[in-house]
Amino acid sequence: MALWTLPDWDEHEKVDVVHDRDSGLTAIIALHSTHLGPGAGGTRFWHYAEPEGAMRDALRLSRGMSYKNAMAGLPMGGGKAVVVLDKDGTKTRDMLHAFGDAVQAMDGRYVTAEDVGASESDMVTIAERTDHVCGLPAQEGDAGGDPGPFTAMGIYHGIKAAVAHKLDKDSMQGVRVAIQGCGSVGGGVARLLAKDGARLTLSDIDEARAQALAEELGAKAVHADQIMGTPCDVFSPNALGAVLDDAGIARLDCRIVAGGANNQLARPEHGRQLHARGILYAPDYVINAGGIINVSLEYLCRRDGTPCDINEVRKRIAQIPGRLDAIWEQSEASDVPSNEVADAMAQELIGRGR
Repeated sequence: MALWTLPDWDEHEKVDVVHDRDSGLTAIIALHSTHLGPGAGGTRFWHYAEPEGAMRDALRLSRGMSYKNAMAGLPMGGGKAVVVLDKDGTKTRDMLHAFGDAVQAMDGRYVTAEDVGASESDMVTIAERTDHVCGLPAQEGDAGGDPGPFTAMGIYHGIKAAVAHKLDKDSMQGVRVAIQGCGSVGGGVARLLAKDGARLTLSDIDEARAQALAEELGAKAVHADQIMGTPCDVFSPNALGAVLDDAGIARLDCRIVAGGANNQLARPEHGRQLHARGILYAPDYVINAGGIINVSLEYLCRRDGTPCDINEVRKRIAQIPGRLDAIWEQSEASDVPSNEVADAMAQELIGRGR
């Protein structure tokens, strides 16, 4: 099957499959759009049972980054990379260097950063071979570093906006939130919401991690296969994507879906199912933009030789609720699902309006 006939192909500008025999690197770098600037998006290090899964992730995630960066008002396009790991998750310095060489060969059209399976130290190693990397360790008060806490900050603001919009509540006190995924992002969201008095139910594929966080926050932990059916006000998916499929949506017992996982909708039509059920959906690439705002500003400031302090990052993250409100208001006025409203807005911004 030709690449451009795949379901997730969306007129991508460039897709490179990289293999380096010496290091064992196999990677995909997908550029969706550079209409607004270099394609920016993190690198996912993951083991895929089938190669089709790696290509699907690269295509879907790069398109999502085009939309995310455009909606966040960043002068960046959309790109994403996937590094395919073996079953043991082997990741070596030579692999990272080979990947850095592949990024450098794109001559600035793609800028990488952390994603699932990657760390600040990985970015430091990649940066030994290319300048087109962000998410590097930052000095106190500067933009940069681990994007996870900034992603969590944006999701926290977005959940509060959703609760105000759907439940007409200006406080999270007593609001029931079911959080799927307790890693850097989900755990950060949980800690912020716990300070506001939200009633939390947590899950993670690492049950010990979910239980430890629950004990820390006075929350409840459930098995990973139970979280989507948990009665709650807000279901917050913060693990991997495509959880909102026919079966997942049928299990939901909530009024809001707002979380940080990329590509939460298995297919676009699942947004219509949420809309038909009256569940308010926060488009993932709008609510989870905090991390890319942080690392993009780090990259742009470093490239231009200008200072960029953390207050500018926080200021831009604080604009996420306003963007969500605009989407929800248009969705309600037109009776069009929020994901379709957001997609249309993003497509206009990247020059692909229909």
